[in-house]
Amino acid sequence: MITGGQDPLAAVAAAVAAASRLGATDRLAIQVRVEDHVTDRDAYELADAVLELCRPHGVLCLVNDRLHVALAVGADGGHVGAADLPVAAARRVLGSSAMLGATCRDADAARAARRAGASYLGVGPAFATTTKTGLPDPLGVDAIGVVAAAVPDTPIVAIGGVTAKNAAGLRAAGAAAVAVVGAIMNATDPLRATEELLEAVA
Repeated sequence: MITGGQDPLAAVAAAVAAASRLGATDRLAIQVRVEDHVTDRDAYELADAVLELCRPHGVLCLVNDRLHVALAVGADGGHVGAADLPVAAARRVLGSSAMLGATCRDADAARAARRAGASYLGVGPAFATTTKTGLPDPLGVDAIGVVAAAVPDTPIVAIGGVTAKNAAGLRAAGAAAVAVVGAIMNATDPLRATEELLEAVA
């Protein structure tokens, strides 16, 4: 997942290169997430540039919230949070074949999102994080596992405070994947940071 932080395209390029080196491009997805103040034009240009880095390697590219931008650039899908379009409405916008993620925190919300058409569920924050403000208290590994068990046929992606050190524990609890921002965006060596994360969840 990237945001408009320090040289996001360089971080994406490093992540794709790391996945390519490990033969793991099929296990990597990039989600473009911009702040609310970013214009649609700038969001479009960023998403288009990210897609250009992802597409030749078969890396999935998703756009957070701005589904019209996802459609405009031809991304693989999008993601909606609690304050965004309802999942069923987002599914109508994206169509039946696109990947659609939805944010949830408990088993009931996970089941509802799955019924509404979500392809995967982002669950968190798993741990404390400074990437986004105003988040609820961290769920912890056990709560992530409870949500995963409630929807065994839907992939759970754990997010929030994820690092190479705690990613394996989340996978063991039932998360199909993990999402990271700071662990790569704030790393002095994003390529190596991505390799460590991919190795941790292999």
